Amino acid sequence: MVPHLVTALTGPINELEQRILDTMPAIERWFRLEWMEHTPPFYASVDVRNAGFKLAPVDTDFFPTSWNNLTEAMLPLAVQAAMVAIEKICPEARNLLIIPEHNTKNTFYLSNLAQLRRIFHMAGLNVRIGSISPEIKKATVMELPGGESITLEPVVRAKGRIGVKDFDPCTVLLNNDLHAGIPGILEDLHQQYLLPPLHASWTTRRKSMHFKCYEEIAKRFGKLIGIDPWLINPMFDTCGNIDLSSAQGQSSLRERVDVLLAKVKKKYKEYGIKERPFVIVKADNRSSGMGLMTVRDANDLPALMAAAALGQPGAGLQELILQEGILTHERMNDAVAEPVVYMMDRYVVGGFYRVHAERGTDENLSAPGSSYVPLAFGGGAQLPELGVRPGASAPNRFYMYGVIGRLAMLAASYELEATDPEADLDD
Repeated sequence: MVPHLVTALTGPINELEQRILDTMPAIERWFRLEWMEHTPPFYASVDVRNAGFKLAPVDTDFFPTSWNNLTEAMLPLAVQAAMVAIEKICPEARNLLIIPEHNTKNTFYLSNLAQLRRIFHMAGLNVRIGSISPEIKKATVMELPGGESITLEPVVRAKGRIGVKDFDPCTVLLNNDLHAGIPGILEDLHQQYLLPPLHASWTTRRKSMHFKCYEEIAKRFGKLIGIDPWLINPMFDTCGNIDLSSAQGQSSLRERVDVLLAKVKKKYKEYGIKERPFVIVKADNRSSGMGLMTVRDANDLPALMAAAALGQPGAGLQELILQEGILTHERMNDAVAEPVVYMMDRYVVGGFYRVHAERGTDENLSAPGSSYVPLAFGGGAQLPELGVRPGASAPNRFYMYGVIGRLAMLAASYELEATDPEADLDD
C-alpha cells in the first residue's frame, strides 16, 4: 500500500525533491565517505515533519520501540542490516540478549520485542530477553495478541558479565532508554558489547547536542546539493537549568522564545510563507512528550505553562530546548500524519506514518490515540524513480525521507562521539 501524500501537490518540496534526485550520486557518495569516518548508532528512529515548504527531523530516538509496525515486506531489509551491524561489532556472535523497558503490561511494546527477536533470530543469532525490572524474579511468559508469546527472564551478573540462566551473550541490545538512571548491573561489563552505549541514554543525553550536530551536518549537506540548509534544519535554542516557578526564569524563557520566533518569522518572510510561525518548548533531557508546549506568542506562556503543569512550585530546575515548530501537511484519511523512519546501522530499513485524528498540524502526534500506517519503504527508500516529475512519485518522497533520516543518523554518530566518556582515554 502506498499512502496518498497531500503534499505531493505543493511546490517548494517538489524543488527540494528534484534537487535531491538530481544530486543522488553525489549524496550517496557523501554518505559513504562519512560512514568511513563515523560509526552510526546500532539502531534509531527519526520523526520527520513535512510542512510542504520545509522537510526536517524533529526527534531522533536511540532506543526505538515500535518495530512491530514494520511490515513483513520490510523484514528482509532489517535482517540484512542486522547482519551487517552485528558482523561489524562481533563477527563470531552467537548469542544476543535484549534488555527491555520495565513496562511489561503494554502488549504493543511486547509485540515490538517479539519483532526485534524475530529480526535477530533470522540474522542467525540465539536471542533471549532479559529484564532488569525488580518485578521479574523468574522466567515469565507474556502472551501476545495473535497467539504469539515472549519470555522475560531476570538478568543475572557474574564475573563482570550479564546474561540470563544458562545464556552468556557477547552482545547486549538495550531497548530501554534508562531515563530513570543507569543501574549498576549494566556498568563496567567485561568483554561484552552493550548497544547502544550507556552514554546514549537519557541519563546523560541532551536533545540540544543532537540538533547542534545536525545543524553542522545540514550546513555541509546544503552546500553539497546547493540548498539553504534551513529547508532541512529546525532552528533551536536552549534554556538550561531554569526555574520556571520564578519570575526570573519565566522572563528568561519568554525572551528566548521571542528571539527564536523572530528568527523563524524572518525566514518565513524570505520565502513568502503565509503560515504563522510557532516554537515547541520541551524537555532537553528526556524523550517523553509530557509538558510539551506549542508557543505562537511569548505572551501566551503563562497560560500554556499552567495548562502543561510546568513551573509549579517545588519543581526545581529544568533543562529545556526551544525548537522551531514544523507543521505537518500530510494526511491519512483526513487525519494529521507524520513519517517515522527506522534505521539499523547506516541503512533505512522501513518506517510508518504516525497518525492522529484529534491532533492539529502544529501538535505533537506521539500521544494517546495515535495509530500507525506502514510506509511503502521496501523499495522506495533506496530506489527513487528517476526522471519522474517531482511530486508525482511516492518512492521519490520516501527516498527523500530516507535521506533526512540518514542525516539525523549521521548527527547521532557525531553526538555519541562528542559525548563518549572514554574518548579522551583513547586519544
